[in-house]
Amino acid sequence: MIGKIQRVDIREVWKHEAHDFTCWLEENIDVISDQIGVALSNVEREKGAGDFSVDLVAVDATGATVIIENQLAKSDHDHLGKVITYLVAMEAKTAIWITPDPRPEHIAAVSWLNESTPASFYLFKLEAVRINESIPAPLLTRIVGPTVEGRAIGAQKLEMAGRDARLYEFWTRFLDFAGPKLKLFADASPTTSNTIYTNAGAKGVIYAITSSKNGVNVDLHIDGGNEDRNRAIFQQLLARKDEIDQAYGDPHYWDEMENRRASRIRSTITSGGYAIDEAEWPALFAEMVDRMNRMEKALDPFVRSLKV
Repeated sequence: MIGKIQRVDIREVWKHEAHDFTCWLEENIDVISDQIGVALSNVEREKGAGDFSVDLVAVDATGATVIIENQLAKSDHDHLGKVITYLVAMEAKTAIWITPDPRPEHIAAVSWLNESTPASFYLFKLEAVRINESIPAPLLTRIVGPTVEGRAIGAQKLEMAGRDARLYEFWTRFLDFAGPKLKLFADASPTTSNTIYTNAGAKGVIYAITSSKNGVNVDLHIDGGNEDRNRAIFQQLLARKDEIDQAYGDPHYWDEMENRRASRIRSTITSGGYAIDEAEWPALFAEMVDRMNRMEKALDPFVRSLKV
């Protein structure tokens, strides 16, 4: 014969969160240890944290502090705030939140905390079960916890946030520097993108400046949405290549970008990009302004006379 698992109302097992469940968990901390794979010891109940008290405080095998916040109701913002506050106040490395009904928004918040902070956050769903007429038993299900993949995602997000901030500062400083020296980009605004651009005077044709970490490309980019039209524009300009390159002063990289819809004419700066030391930005900005002004001067007469 095989028994059937039955859920039991949490309040039938632990009537009061602090007096019943927290006391039970203090005496049975191995239930948590088994779930997180870390031995916990030196458990203290209602330990003070400023004007508040933490349900349970323990230490892991390395001696680092672990805080545990319990509730016998649906997860709420108040307890999420307590988890974060207690972790900071106790200088803990790990925070554990136990609730019978974790809301989706709190699951997402704990996942974000694991990705965005060096601490480890766990969210457990608490249930009580019995088989047939047996005595109730606790059932803890790990809903969220730290993972290697989550840490990697978090590190990537932090890197992207840092890159975005750096790019925004780079373009802000560049546009301030360029000012009246680069009238073509007078209406451009700082961005977190790698590229700023402006209309070149023909449909689907733009001037663009793109910065990577260590280089900058100054382009005439051709992409009006129709590959045949793009190719026709490129070929018209390519037919005047010698005149355009001579007017520019250096040869361009003429890139028809085979097997792709767009085409471009490019001048590349290899001396640095947005990641170089900020003290070197003015020299780079001066070269960017010079190349874009020369590109416009060399190409503008031919772009405005395009027949497509």
